[in-house]
Amino acid sequence: MYKLNKKCIIAIDGGAGVGKTTVSKYLSKSLNILYIDTGAMYRAAALYFIQKNIDITDENIDKYFNDVDVNLKIKDGENIVLLNNKDVTKLIRTEEVSMGASDISKNSYVRKKLVEKQRKIAGKESVVIEGRDTTTVVFPNADIKIFLTSHIDTRAQRRYNDLINAKNKVNFEYVKEDMIKRDIQDSTRKDSPLVKAKDAIEIDTTGNDVKKTGNIILDIINEKVGLSKI
Repeated sequence: MYKLNKKCIIAIDGGAGVGKTTVSKYLSKSLNILYIDTGAMYRAAALYFIQKNIDITDENIDKYFNDVDVNLKIKDGENIVLLNNKDVTKLIRTEEVSMGASDISKNSYVRKKLVEKQRKIAGKESVVIEGRDTTTVVFPNADIKIFLTSHIDTRAQRRYNDLINAKNKVNFEYVKEDMIKRDIQDSTRKDSPLVKAKDAIEIDTTGNDVKKTGNIILDIINEKVGLSKI
């Protein structure tokens, strides 16, 4: 385990399945700092509409989004996602919720409210935060900016394995096609599209396990802000 030599915001961007979540969790535990999963927040918001059988449209978001309260907390070293004070950590990891999150994230009002929440959660402590616009919108002045990439087949296989392990019945080709569709949606939306920040360091995670990618980032952090072993 390491200790940051000074307060630090570590922001990690990248498309679906590049390893943002697993790497961020690895860094959070290695550095003993808060992990903010922005994608989980959008997933939880989408889950509200799915559970209520409400179509995710701009009109319905304007009408119902004030009834949506998304939050994060740490419990026994693990990140817990709350929707209106109920633990939905496992419920948000389905393909239906994935597409819903991509749809709801295109709405400017939703993005504004959740970015406000993310900044509030971060407060004054060191954090690692990941998503699809963390280095460009949420924390454009982050101390460390990382942009993860990976081959589409590798990304689809990771997501497929996660879904199978979570007892979801899915087809690999469907997962791959869905991921390509989400990439197009995320990179072409008008508000906060997925792009690489000019000063972000790009890392290709194809063929890497979480430890290898995580340690590459730890080396970058050590070089930029300094680390002490504890």
